Amino acid sequence: MKSKVMKAMVRITYGNPEVISIKKIDRPEPTGDKLLIKNHVTTVNRTDCAILRGKPWIMRIFQGIISPKKIVTGTDFSGEIIAVGNEVINFKKGDRVFGFDDSGLQSHAEYLIVSESQSIDHIPDMMSYQSAVTALEGPHYAYNFIKTLDIKKGDKVLVNGASGAIGSSLVQLLKYFEASVTAVCSTKNISLMEELDANYIIDYTNKDFTKVEKTYDYVLDAVGKSSFNKCKPILKEKGVYISSELGRNFQNLFYALITPILGGKKVIFPVPRNIEETLVFMRKLIKMNQFKGIIDRVYTLDEISEAYKYVLSGHKTGNVIITFDEENSLNK
Repeated sequence: MKSKVMKAMVRITYGNPEVISIKKIDRPEPTGDKLLIKNHVTTVNRTDCAILRGKPWIMRIFQGIISPKKIVTGTDFSGEIIAVGNEVINFKKGDRVFGFDDSGLQSHAEYLIVSESQSIDHIPDMMSYQSAVTALEGPHYAYNFIKTLDIKKGDKVLVNGASGAIGSSLVQLLKYFEASVTAVCSTKNISLMEELDANYIIDYTNKDFTKVEKTYDYVLDAVGKSSFNKCKPILKEKGVYISSELGRNFQNLFYALITPILGGKKVIFPVPRNIEETLVFMRKLIKMNQFKGIIDRVYTLDEISEAYKYVLSGHKTGNVIITFDEENSLNK
């Protein structure tokens, strides 16, 4: 019997977007507890970029030291189940589902296979496929920041990189927990921060947020472009700094070990985990109309190399979407 094929983004070595090619490969088939998903929407995100390039080097411990174990990238999806294995219990053909796995789902393809025990869930009825995929990677990392903190009503929190996928999620989640949020962004994203109800906004193109006279209970660097030492002056006596990046020479890991022992201002480096908990929390916020996914650009699979280049430029707002319906591309 002739194998069914699908279009996918393929790379066989680590590198920049130039290593990417679009090919037709065998379509997987579900067995046991596996689900075959027809992919409607995925994203290109910072995690994908790290997996593509094998940077930081620590990614290679999980992805393959010399060359990538998985030739197809992609960590999230929203789509429709078109077939199930004979051991599947909680899902059925026709279900709309979304999911995320930062180790890789090979979702930069028309179809993908996932186990029903992986981090997937049903898409809320009121959500489109595009909206659903924005409730995954960024919110997961944002929620992992917040879970490590004891956020109280009125706590003063500064979010650096507030317009990215993680940052815009942080602003919304912090507002849900009734914190007072200062959002740091560029001029073009001020209106977005107003829309997300940030209490205060700092335009980093006009002002260095580390030089403000206010102090904060928490400084959350959602883009990893600052440092604990630079942010110390704006932290309260027992203030906490968290970054989404390891920092130069893995300094954030080092500070996370040392500063709690020294007392006073400290660094926390939360390890992102328990995606299932994030999905449950996000479904709750979505049903309460407490979350809005931000979409910057929409590309097709054939344009995915350009999508990677744009994300790697560091100037995206919210999410960069890959659609499998070519009529929905906004970047022709």
